[in-house]
Amino acid sequence: MPEPLRRAIHQLVSEAVMACQEVLRYTEPDQARAWKRMTLYRATDAADTMDMVSLLIAAYCRHTGMPEDTLQQYLQTRQQQNRAAGPQDEDRACLAGLIGEPASPKMLSDPELRMLYSQGRSGAENALQPEDDPQKLFTEACLHGLRAKLCDDVDSLDSYLPPQMAAMAQKVAEVLEVPHPATV
Repeated sequence: MPEPLRRAIHQLVSEAVMACQEVLRYTEPDQARAWKRMTLYRATDAADTMDMVSLLIAAYCRHTGMPEDTLQQYLQTRQQQNRAAGPQDEDRACLAGLIGEPASPKMLSDPELRMLYSQGRSGAENALQPEDDPQKLFTEACLHGLRAKLCDDVDSLDSYLPPQMAAMAQKVAEVLEVPHPATV
């Protein structure tokens, strides 16, 4: 991978990770007024940024002669869903299962919608709190700790995170050094 492309990808992925952390932040109870708006803004920011990463890599692959069918396969274009179209029946079926609403007759009669409804139900029943899953706890604590360190706001972690997560995020923040621009 050419070095300028590598650096651009690293920058974009960092931006996407920060947007993902903000999605987590806006799900906390102290953000009750803004959660719908801000989680959607930040989730779509992260998705758009990662799309940019994919398309930069794809442009390079095309530039270097990758066959179009291989490129489409690697881009997983069959999985693409257009946000502009809004939530679809599949999304509504999964949500209904997730939040415990009864399945509509349409969901019950369509095998794909029925499966997505069941996946939502299963997701709700099997969802672990980060405190119950060491890997989730570590990942979220790293994101919160990184953001707190970069914003010089480590003390606020106790105000909105569960105690175990706040303690771990503070430990993460303590060991991080704030990056300084390189001098030439």
